[in-house]
Amino acid sequence: MPSAPSAHCDQTSSRQRSWRLMYKRKILVAFSTSSATMACTISGGNIFTVLLISTLLQCSMLNAEVKEGEILPPTIQKLMKGYNKYLRPFFDNGPVTVGMSLDIASIDTISEINMDYTATIFLRQRWTDERLVFEGNKSLSLDGRLVELLWVPDTFIVDSKKSFLHDITVENRLIRIFPNGTVLYALRITTTVACNMDLTKYPMDKQTCTLQLESWGYNINDVMFYWTRGNESVSGLDTLQLAQYTVEDHYTSVSEAIYETGHYPRLVFHFELRRSILYFILETYVPSSLLVVLSWVSFWISLSSVPARICIGVTTVLTMTTLMMGARTSLPNANCFIKAIDVYLGICFSFIFGALIEYAVAHFCTLTHCDARIVMYGHQIHDLDDEINGIVTTISAHNRAKRRKEPAAAPSMAPVSTELTISPSSPSGSEPKPEVSPPEPTHWCLTALATLRKILRSINCCHVENPHHIDNYSRVSFPLSFVMVNLLYWTYYLYF
Repeated sequence: MPSAPSAHCDQTSSRQRSWRLMYKRKILVAFSTSSATMACTISGGNIFTVLLISTLLQCSMLNAEVKEGEILPPTIQKLMKGYNKYLRPFFDNGPVTVGMSLDIASIDTISEINMDYTATIFLRQRWTDERLVFEGNKSLSLDGRLVELLWVPDTFIVDSKKSFLHDITVENRLIRIFPNGTVLYALRITTTVACNMDLTKYPMDKQTCTLQLESWGYNINDVMFYWTRGNESVSGLDTLQLAQYTVEDHYTSVSEAIYETGHYPRLVFHFELRRSILYFILETYVPSSLLVVLSWVSFWISLSSVPARICIGVTTVLTMTTLMMGARTSLPNANCFIKAIDVYLGICFSFIFGALIEYAVAHFCTLTHCDARIVMYGHQIHDLDDEINGIVTTISAHNRAKRRKEPAAAPSMAPVSTELTISPSSPSGSEPKPEVSPPEPTHWCLTALATLRKILRSINCCHVENPHHIDNYSRVSFPLSFVMVNLLYWTYYLYF
């Protein structure tokens, strides 16, 4: 047998139902009577219009009857009695504390061009409302549309560019009330959040992005935010699979946002993303390195094969240019970063262009070497002719001098003590003059000559005696230089 309070509640609810039914029957009867009276007094086409309006009004009244028939359970009716959803809990007794937790369902895209990421999250908020305390030991799971009857925190996502609440098949909301007045409010949101990125080490970079939750209108005197379980309040990242990134670390923090209107509570979720470099090694680094090696093939081609060497050089330069342009398509066009991939592509382009310049230098040295050899042979022939002419002149002058001295010589004369030499510069046969020794050079002249000799020797070191040696040196110097530059590059960007 039911108790007295329950029997009283049943009697009250039955009385309310019967009263509403009687009231609506009276309204329908009155409306039908008035419609009939109007139909009798109005002619022709106006009768049809009045009947149509009356039908629409009857349908709307029936719908209102159905909505009013959706009576809330007695427990909810008792909770909602006198409840004001426009006033926060503990309105006059200090701030209300709101605990939050996140479940990362997916991170769809991470864009370096827009510097943002798009994620789908489950946001759960918990707070205590003393006006919703009821007796019992079971929680009440309500329809998400009943959240419009309750006070909820005005939480928003800082730095959000675009967000929406999923509504298929209904709005993805969850509302649950516990006997002690605790309210659990969960949402399924997809949001695009800005993330400032440092791309100086791209693609060997590591980015730290944040998801910040903040109260829009309530300051720290009204609402306080906290993570329900600390760093474990955020879940789902351990099983998350991303295309180009791996989640290295994540942690939570609590802070305050300071604005002109006051201090507002803020919760921050930090997560670190490291980019996977394997894709870029296969797509950019290996092809560019192979192009550099391909440019070295020209060192083993003869200098006389001009079309072959020019074709290899120009083809590798153009291919490298195309590869550099393709590597920038997925990055911001107007950025102030000198990225790691730009440095490597610049190094490869320099080596390829250097191989082309090496052939130009070697070919030029070949042409100048032939001209110098011809000029050198001409000078040697001219010097040889002058030397032969001098020898012939000297011998003829010496013979004429001997013929002149023979008839004038006496047997009794003393031997001449002065030695005479025949000057090769007196072809007329005049008297020979004694040889005059040149004055000895001074000390400063010797110093100047020694300095000039050193300068000429240093210039001669840069002179290429055989242009084919340039290719021989390039076959060793280019690979060694490229290996050394690669060691410095990878050591710096991976460990510093």
